Amino acid sequence: MPDNTFDVVSEVNMPEVNNAIQQAMKEIGTRYDLKDSKSSIELKEKDKKLELASSDDFKLRAVVEILQGKLVKRGVPIKNLTYGPVTTSAGSSVKQEVTLISGIPAEKARDIVKKIKDSKLKVQAAINGDLIRVSGKDRDTLQQAIALLKGSDFGLDLQFTNFRTN
Repeated sequence: MPDNTFDVVSEVNMPEVNNAIQQAMKEIGTRYDLKDSKSSIELKEKDKKLELASSDDFKLRAVVEILQGKLVKRGVPIKNLTYGPVTTSAGSSVKQEVTLISGIPAEKARDIVKKIKDSKLKVQAAINGDLIRVSGKDRDTLQQAIALLKGSDFGLDLQFTNFRTN
């Protein structure tokens, strides 16, 4: 009977995202090349989306780079950002929507469970909503499972939480 468990999750710390946006906006306001560009970053927290806007493509790319730099400094995984297409809006300005992925999407969860099963480690993996619970008899096997997942790229930043031993 498996006694030891851990959860595989992929979370984005929203307060840190908010802080990163505020820092990025401060930098955008002081940068010479972005002075009159009407650049902005707006957080839609309940949708987990960011709306970036600027006067042209070049300035929008600069805004994205500033934002990514601030997010990395605050420990927010930029792997969990999905960039939408750049769209033109009124007055020749451009916008881009960025989605924050929090939780493990179903198809990625299936890939992770398949990877664990294919490894032939003596652990069980079960999808539990937007997290994966991995359980096994001994800690060493669970550590091997964590190492296996850390060494694989699923296009998401994975965190390992709730490590429990009985």
